[in-house]
Amino acid sequence: MVPFYRIAALLAEKPTGMEIAVNGWVRTRRDAKGGFSFLEINDGSGLANLQVIADEALPNYHDEVLRITTGCAVRITGVAVPSPAKGQEIELKASRIAVEGWADPLVYPLQKKRHSYEFLRTIAHLRPRTNSLGAVTRIRGSLSFAVHQFFHQRGFIQVHTPIITTSDCEGAGEMFTATSLDLDRLPTTGGKTDFGQDFFGRRAGLTVSGQLEAEAYALAMGNVYTFGPTFRAENSNTSRHLAEFWMIEPEMAFCDLAGDIDLAEAFIKHLVRHVVENCAEDFALFGRFVDTTLPDRLHRILAGPFPRISYTVAVAELHKSGRDFAFPVQWGADLQSEHERYLCEEVFDGPLVVTDYPKTIKPFYMRANDDGKTVAAMDILLPGIGEIVGGSQREERLDLLGERMTAQGLDLDEYGWYLDLRRYGSAQHSGFGLGFERIIQFVTGMGNIRDVIPFPRTPGSASG
Repeated sequence: MVPFYRIAALLAEKPTGMEIAVNGWVRTRRDAKGGFSFLEINDGSGLANLQVIADEALPNYHDEVLRITTGCAVRITGVAVPSPAKGQEIELKASRIAVEGWADPLVYPLQKKRHSYEFLRTIAHLRPRTNSLGAVTRIRGSLSFAVHQFFHQRGFIQVHTPIITTSDCEGAGEMFTATSLDLDRLPTTGGKTDFGQDFFGRRAGLTVSGQLEAEAYALAMGNVYTFGPTFRAENSNTSRHLAEFWMIEPEMAFCDLAGDIDLAEAFIKHLVRHVVENCAEDFALFGRFVDTTLPDRLHRILAGPFPRISYTVAVAELHKSGRDFAFPVQWGADLQSEHERYLCEEVFDGPLVVTDYPKTIKPFYMRANDDGKTVAAMDILLPGIGEIVGGSQREERLDLLGERMTAQGLDLDEYGWYLDLRRYGSAQHSGFGLGFERIIQFVTGMGNIRDVIPFPRTPGSASG
């Protein structure tokens, strides 16, 4: 007996005549005249099901096999034989079928029909059993491998930055407080919560970014990257935002903004190419049933270099459009999703890099340009998504960094360790952040970011 625990491998090998063992979950059962049944089995390893033929000669055919319904977990042993059915080359003639776990058809919510993504979000623990969410999960896992592959090939060192931090990287006050204090009896001093009595002896929160800590390691190790969960207490219920999401954040020493953009562009192309070349079956599903323009859009990402324009030019293009945007366009205001998508979908018809944003709308760590008004920042915009990468050259000059931090109301003592990086061997360095869920959205065409992460955390929702 050859054990095939992964049905995708079995279907690829097509080992006709061999006795094989498979495990999986039943998608459907249909009974035929003549005393036999067809079971469709899937174990999550691929999109295609394996058809199993069960005849009444099986000792448990009448008391168990005929009771099998969608969702049951089974162990099956049988011989692989050529299949006369269209669309499949082999099927399994069962010699043994054991039901590992039953699924009551009266209450099991995933019967054989199409379910809306809104409904599936209410049963996040079961939705990976569906074709589309199973395909998302496989692509997500494969892309995670591709992330590490990209940086490993370029000599980057992975750094595990802390989830709990006392530094607000973005300075937007959207950190989740992490505390061990009794919320029913909070200690106070001067009418305010006394975090000096908390676990860390000071106020701490869940990280919004691993960037600041990654900078410390870049200025010792050269090129590093982080890949982990980040958290933002932003009360946003859009199809593009999550309260918990994964970020990839490389930092490069002795690297300017141009080099930062070059790496980000190469990274995006690597991830897109990986999906096209290594996830063909699942990718084809999304191209057929989710977004028919997806294959063309992804191939255009690989076709050539990304155009680059300044924020000032981008604002001029938006003014020239004559569009009545929901958010007025003016120099000094941040670009909104509608502006970003107009630029990359209608003006440039593809990916776009926007650089040199006003310093008043960007965080303290971005390097000031010589014009005194802008910073060496960049965003990469993709059709259908908008911003997918945000990055910058970091401010390496101690005096200017201190001035920016003071102007933004930050306590320099709290960031003493960060300022030390500029006191001792400061060097030019750059980095960016790419939202992992947004690249998954882009390569699958899924319309809502809540459908590309296993258990979405959003305002008012943290189940599962």
